[in-house]
Amino acid sequence: MFSILAALLLVPLSLDPKPVGRLIDLGGHRIHLNCTGHGRATVVIETGLGDFSFDWILVQQRLERDMRVCTYDRAGYAWSDPGPQPRTFDQLNLELHDALARAGERAPFLLVGHSYGGGPVRSYALRYPGEVSGLVLVEIVSEHQYIQMGPQHAGRIRDDAKGREIPAPREEMRATDKTTAARAAEPVAIEPPYDRLPPREQRLHAWAASQPSVEAAEDSQREWSAEYFARWAARSQKGVLGALPLIVLTREHGDSSSHLDVAADALEENRQESQRSLADLSSAGTQRLIASGHNMHLEAPDAVVRAIRDVAAAAHSKS
Repeated sequence: MFSILAALLLVPLSLDPKPVGRLIDLGGHRIHLNCTGHGRATVVIETGLGDFSFDWILVQQRLERDMRVCTYDRAGYAWSDPGPQPRTFDQLNLELHDALARAGERAPFLLVGHSYGGGPVRSYALRYPGEVSGLVLVEIVSEHQYIQMGPQHAGRIRDDAKGREIPAPREEMRATDKTTAARAAEPVAIEPPYDRLPPREQRLHAWAASQPSVEAAEDSQREWSAEYFARWAARSQKGVLGALPLIVLTREHGDSSSHLDVAADALEENRQESQRSLADLSSAGTQRLIASGHNMHLEAPDAVVRAIRDVAAAAHSKS
């Protein structure tokens, strides 16, 4: 039977629902930043593609009891304005760095990256090493890892690189950055595991996923991530983060399909080895296997919280 809750979730939100956090002006465009809680550690979360700041509420609410936790929406997501193009890791790093500074958030930060967000946080730790106290990488993709990239094709993100020079990041907007805005689509239906979110966050997710600016931002993010992965693959990344406290969270079992052009067994072996190698980014890195799917922040939030707390404790001991 169609429940009252399900019916409510399909009722469109206002075209401009009230932001959960603050809109930080970066000079021509604004970034939505939501920081809650208090404590000696400040955690900053970089979401995956198709995810938004409020999708991490199950983790944020658990941590904010004794930590400062900041979630945010990349430019073009939810309440954040579209930002300068292209959407390189350097560009994302600059915007996050400046948003945190203008909001009065104090480094060092414990960075959490999920899925696509793993690339930007790795880049951030290299770009601003003095401002990062530790890393938690949640189901991110390695530069050596094969993933499904088409109906029947498995490939590596790095293989799409074109060898282009990565442009310098900037905050100022230019006329060429503006894209023709399509009409927002109807709010999307909520599917598992997003149905684990509280009702308000389910409705916000349905609204945010329907906004036309998301697609343009994500297309550019995907395109330019390949350039970074190719650079990382070109030389060993072992130890590039020094002894930075690091935990890599990996699901126990992959979901490799038998209909791809790479055998399922080979894909799974590659996944496991690629995930193990991520812990080698730091001499203090470790890996944990979690009984979960890809969206651990929804399916296994306690495991994510435990890893963040352990990295925070290691960072405090080191300091």
